[in-house]
Amino acid sequence: MDIDLFKSNNEQNGNNTVLLYHGSTGGIIGDIKPKSREHCDFGSGFYMGTEMIQPLMLICNFPDTKLYTVEMDLSGLKILDIAVDIDWALLIAYHRRKLKHDNSIYQKYAQMISGYDLVIGYIANDRMFTVLDRFFSGDITDVALVKSLSALKLGKQYVAVTDKACQQIRVLDERSLSEDECAQLRMDSEIHRQEGIRQADEICRVHRRDGRFFDEITDEDMR
Repeated sequence: MDIDLFKSNNEQNGNNTVLLYHGSTGGIIGDIKPKSREHCDFGSGFYMGTEMIQPLMLICNFPDTKLYTVEMDLSGLKILDIAVDIDWALLIAYHRRKLKHDNSIYQKYAQMISGYDLVIGYIANDRMFTVLDRFFSGDITDVALVKSLSALKLGKQYVAVTDKACQQIRVLDERSLSEDECAQLRMDSEIHRQEGIRQADEICRVHRRDGRFFDEITDEDMR
């Protein structure tokens, strides 16, 4: 399989629509709904990526996978666009149940996406899972984490978190993946993951004494 087949064109069109990609392990059945697992990066929603390779890497380990090209109309939606910074990381920590329930930090991130139809933020892909876990475990600081995020050039994900947003998504194309394509994608995914870990390890080494650790940030209003 030639990976060039999966190059993306995610430029926003002049009519306020954007081209995105969605991966499914069983296919879309019925209407599009905001019903992913609750513990995804930004909670339950319909997840779409700006780069075609993003959903492909997530679904290549499953049989009967489908790749969808979709068009989303952004008109009239209340949109939260999250920068690649500590707020992004702590919002993910909230949805992955890494935050304690008894302080204002928890309440801040519990409310952050409330009232929005669409959340846009960088994807915590396979290159970032290890770095995020190290931050949550207290092995690296917020400075090392944010520097790693910036260096790894993560693509963005669009998450439709309301029915209103989901109703403004139109499927343009559905494609099934062959076993050979999935096997190649698994190889590519591991190569990208190892390179990301190597790059992040170097950044974390350089910045190991800079910034604050996860527990220092999340416990700061309890002292």
